[in-house]
Amino acid sequence: MPEESKSTNEPAEIVPAEPAPVQTVGTISTWLTQNGFEHESLGLDASDVEMLKVEPEFLVPFATALYAYGFNYLQCQGAYDAGPGDQLVSFYHLIKLGDNADRPAEVRIKVYLPRENPRVQSVYWIWKTADWQERESYDMYGIIYEGHPNLKRILMPEDWVGWPLRKDYVSPDFYELQDAY
Repeated sequence: MPEESKSTNEPAEIVPAEPAPVQTVGTISTWLTQNGFEHESLGLDASDVEMLKVEPEFLVPFATALYAYGFNYLQCQGAYDAGPGDQLVSFYHLIKLGDNADRPAEVRIKVYLPRENPRVQSVYWIWKTADWQERESYDMYGIIYEGHPNLKRILMPEDWVGWPLRKDYVSPDFYELQDAY
């Protein structure tokens, strides 16, 4: 006679998860540290691009050093709101372009700014591509890019009140539509 199968309500054995890999500091962070540039390594993003956190007052010397290191292309500058009441972040995605480079080096820089008075120096004088990108970050989040040659609204009307992409933004009850010509 076959043995009857036993049904139990015992929990399955818990297998401990493997420890998370230790974050290693990337080559760009190592070079910056060796040359006296203070920053914090934030590890790698989902695309395996090194992320670095820089204090606002050190952004321009930091960016200048990266430019001298070969990061000659600002692919993207943008901003985001880390949450209601939290900090605003201005970020920069830099690429080291060269001849015959099929996989150029990349790095992302993040600058965390206080919500009440978000100010940071413009990188326009290092990478001209920052022009409209910094204007958009100003227009949507209210981040002041000091030294920018033409920091004014680019998407919203000049008389718009507030910063529409902040998470604590309250939209007005009505919008005045202008005639389209």
